[in-house]
Amino acid sequence: MVSSPFPHMDQTSAPSNATPLCFSINSPPFGYNHTIMSAYYSAVFSGLGLSSNLFAMVVLAKTFHHTKSRSRSSFLLFLGGLVFTDFMGLLVTGSIVVSFHITHFNWRQLDPHCHFCNFMGMSMVFYGLCPLLLAAAMAMERFVGINRPFARSMAMSNSRACSTLAVVWVTAGCISLLPLAGLGSYHLQIPGSWCFLNISSKPLDMTFGLIFSLVGLLSLAVSFLLNTVSVVTLLRVCCGQDSVQRRRDHEVEMMVQLILIMAIASVCWCPLLVFIAKTVLSGSELNVGSLLLWLRFATGNQVLDPWVYILFRRAILKRVAPRLDWSRDSIVSFYPAISTSFRKLTRASLGGTIDHLDPVRPNPDKPTQEDTPLPVLGATATSSSKD
Repeated sequence: MVSSPFPHMDQTSAPSNATPLCFSINSPPFGYNHTIMSAYYSAVFSGLGLSSNLFAMVVLAKTFHHTKSRSRSSFLLFLGGLVFTDFMGLLVTGSIVVSFHITHFNWRQLDPHCHFCNFMGMSMVFYGLCPLLLAAAMAMERFVGINRPFARSMAMSNSRACSTLAVVWVTAGCISLLPLAGLGSYHLQIPGSWCFLNISSKPLDMTFGLIFSLVGLLSLAVSFLLNTVSVVTLLRVCCGQDSVQRRRDHEVEMMVQLILIMAIASVCWCPLLVFIAKTVLSGSELNVGSLLLWLRFATGNQVLDPWVYILFRRAILKRVAPRLDWSRDSIVSFYPAISTSFRKLTRASLGGTIDHLDPVRPNPDKPTQEDTPLPVLGATATSSSKD
């Protein structure tokens, strides 16, 4: 990768009064023609992402209509919010990029006051942060559902899940509005098809760049921590001799989907977030080739997210491998030695308390006694009797 070959204004100098702020560093027309930002790539990514997310929304709507589990319905609401956000992000930003490649419009003539450029920059930041914040919120919901089921049954409902979605969207929206308040700025980016935050070492631009990067990286770190604890707890309940003998297929299914969402977000977004933070902190010249490459990686997150739910459902897995029993007992029986070793490990690391998971019940809005975690004494006595 090489740095941008195009001359541009010194970022430390004040822009001319005749030049709008969003064009003060990069101004059209551009002669840069990178394959990864071609019209073909943009059209394929946008079309595939929109169709995938639309299909996932239809499947999610049908599943939500038939589910009777409160924990599953809340998770489906979060997942639906994630898919809807990805769909709108591709629709808004993709339509602008594809339109540029088709019409080759001149940004300075079309948008002399930078309103359109600011809108796209805000959209890039908003739809970039939303999936990361939603992944953290989903990890928190599953952490509470698995480790504190009684507290979750009292606090989390469908209306609360919708409120959490609204908080995530408002938070991402407020961050995207910071440049309009003077903290940072949005600029036209090479090759002229998109606008994004100005990645520079100027104090205000550096502050906003670090806010964007650190919020995204912190969301991924929270997701990783909470999902790790949830997986350990869930495996302990599934593998432990002192577990409640009840099917937990839906809990395992949700955790697998959530872990895949986290992994995809980490692979797609970490390079861009780290690149932005490293560039603004080092004060080095922006490497346009690297920026475009990591941006394409980040765009892949919106394309891959819906396929996590489309493909990794028990209904699909049963069709792919119909001879396998996907229940908890069969999964554990595949690896008895691992099950025994893991049981010893989790008993030592998590202690004797075992929390119940949310059961599937006809009336999901009414908590039952099954939501109450087992007491430590009762769990210990049960374990002792079985040993």
